[in-house]
Amino acid sequence: MLRKIFSYGFVAGLMVGVPLSILTIVTACRLPYGMLIGYTVMLIALSLVFAAVKRHRDVDLGGEIGFWPALGMGLGISIVASVIYVVTWEIAVAISGMDFASVYAQTMIEREKAAGTGGADLAKFVDQMNSFKAQYANPLFRWPMSFIEIFPVGVLVSLVTAALLRNSSFLPTRRA
Repeated sequence: MLRKIFSYGFVAGLMVGVPLSILTIVTACRLPYGMLIGYTVMLIALSLVFAAVKRHRDVDLGGEIGFWPALGMGLGISIVASVIYVVTWEIAVAISGMDFASVYAQTMIEREKAAGTGGADLAKFVDQMNSFKAQYANPLFRWPMSFIEIFPVGVLVSLVTAALLRNSSFLPTRRA
């Protein structure tokens, strides 16, 4: 089962990490509906959790799996996929030389200005964004931040998968 966790997790991580890294670099982090696109890609890639648990249930376990083993397998795949996502993001940033934190901070400051924020409130927000840029430069801050972008999606997919597939009559094994 560990082999399946690593292989499905690796593929899911590449399915999400490579396209999102390329898209971010090409659009310089200024993509309309970027969060919607990003989380949709994450959800599609993490659908491999469902495929892996179902295959494990049907092929290896004779059509039955408990909630906790299914959840454990799903979370394992999600952890591996999240780590691969972090690695692909770091590679993309290193190759492109892109300063994501500065682009993000500038975009957020522009949004605040457009919303009518000014004076002391705007100065406080600019200070917060400058603080974010300094923190994001530290890999020990950046890596967990990247990890928690995707991992909660994996937890949700794993919970739904375990809840559905624990019922052996849900998408039962086809008998030849």
